[in-house]
Amino acid sequence: MAAEVECGKARLRCAFFVSHKHRLCKMIPSAGCRYCGEHAACEPDTTVGQQRKRIPCPLDPKHSVYADALQKHLKKCNSRERPLPVYYMKNINTEESDDEEDSDNNDTLPLHTEEVAGLIAKIERFSEDLAGEIPHCILLHESLREPLKQAGSGPAWKHLQQQASILGNLEHLALLRPGHCFVEFGAGRGHLAHWVQRALPANKRAHFLLIDRSTARFKVDGKHKQGAGEFERLKIDIQHLDLRKVPKICHEGFPVVGIGKHLCGSATDFALRCLAEQLPNLTNHVQSDSGIEVPRAEDQDTWTAGVGSQVLRSESQDWSRKGSSVAGLVIALCCHHRCRWRDYVGKEFFRARGLGCKDFSRLCRLSSWATCGWGRGRNGTEGHDPVGETTCPFESQLDLDVNTRVALGQQCKRMLDAGRVDFLRKRGFEATLKVYTDPTVSLENILLTALPRKVYC
Repeated sequence: MAAEVECGKARLRCAFFVSHKHRLCKMIPSAGCRYCGEHAACEPDTTVGQQRKRIPCPLDPKHSVYADALQKHLKKCNSRERPLPVYYMKNINTEESDDEEDSDNNDTLPLHTEEVAGLIAKIERFSEDLAGEIPHCILLHESLREPLKQAGSGPAWKHLQQQASILGNLEHLALLRPGHCFVEFGAGRGHLAHWVQRALPANKRAHFLLIDRSTARFKVDGKHKQGAGEFERLKIDIQHLDLRKVPKICHEGFPVVGIGKHLCGSATDFALRCLAEQLPNLTNHVQSDSGIEVPRAEDQDTWTAGVGSQVLRSESQDWSRKGSSVAGLVIALCCHHRCRWRDYVGKEFFRARGLGCKDFSRLCRLSSWATCGWGRGRNGTEGHDPVGETTCPFESQLDLDVNTRVALGQQCKRMLDAGRVDFLRKRGFEATLKVYTDPTVSLENILLTALPRKVYC
């Protein structure tokens, strides 16, 4: 009997064969049809019960639509062109490259043994100029202690470990407090902002902006109905984001804290420009046009409820922009091989040391040596050396052992990050790099933190 029921369930399924999954589609078709709505375009016109013909949507052929309802569908299709939001400004966080050759496609640029050997010599000279070891600052915020115990081990536990340390560093820098607008760049499912909210007092004001260029599945946005702060998700590429025009920032005047976990490649550079070049720094004192002194973020809840706020808003229309300042940033770096010279913020730093676009492209390629799994076999066992099996001939010709290649990859990453630190320092920030988690948790374990330099009026 159970077998018949299971067989009956199988007959109810869509008849479309999903080739890359090697099985039939699991969706249930309508009565009298063999295919579900997603694959209804495969239904023959003569099928019983299928009186209307379905065609692929012209905006996105991944789904289908009834031919006689096409015009109605085009008005509400999720793939239709939509009006650009007010905070969209094309390429505001990048700049045109003045080099004859750009490095948009780092992976396709040819690498020769002689060139790489010369670059390694430059890396070693460059590394001598950098300060000593990156300090370790592996912290654990109290709000994640219990979730870590419940997570056990595995990917979820590793993500919580990283989030716990990021929150610990936010607290260490006095940024984990109410009265801020936390902007999570590359938010994805929004877990980092979620834990920041959980760490804040439930009865205090805060705001959260989740920035991502795509729609993520299984978001945790639904868990934010209770607790501190308001959440807003902006679907936009950071490259085109003008924070000054986001309503909650330009009207409310929240001090901005930039956060991010594993912000890939050029996305980090976009975020740094977005914060450091669009908004002013939050100094210890801000003087209004009327001479009233505005306190720092920790006192803003009390102060904005008083008369001072009303005076400022009435006498100075530009107060919203003065209030929306950068209080700091904490970003976990990732995927340096996906950086592009056109978008990179540390070009001045590189040029001052005789390095240009081509050197940058090769550095990005070599940076992957730090995380590409040298010394680990496909089953995760140690001691496997892929030299001789690689498709890149120069890697075997250089005759470098595993530890040397990993060290060179780490030096490349550090050089790229040093340019970012220099960029922030030239714009009034005290920027530092920190090791925020153990390499066994994540090989991408460097955290970029920055606070405005203290200015006393």
